[in-house]
Amino acid sequence: MWLTADVHYTAAHYFDPAQAKFADFSPFWEFVSGPLNAGGFGPNKTDATFGMQVMYQKAPTEVNAPPTNGMQFFGQVDIDAKTQAMTVTLKDLAGASLYTKTLAPLAA
Repeated sequence: MWLTADVHYTAAHYFDPAQAKFADFSPFWEFVSGPLNAGGFGPNKTDATFGMQVMYQKAPTEVNAPPTNGMQFFGQVDIDAKTQAMTVTLKDLAGASLYTKTLAPLAA
């Protein structure tokens, strides 16, 4: 699982070796969110190297959109003390939840 903040939009990506050109890895998630009061823009084009699947994405439609347009994002990570499950929530500037994914802990 990767948490990425140096972006200018928000997204949840799942990387699947079964759909990848290079398949020698375990599947993983990437959660991206930003910027913190900077110009916003959408993601770059992806390739099939790691079988990236866009599970959720929200981005401005214009390049270098000003922070005043409300397309600013952040993420929240919560870990349940009993189950050790991790919940990642992508949020907008007002704190509204846009996407939530709960991941179970890896078996020991």
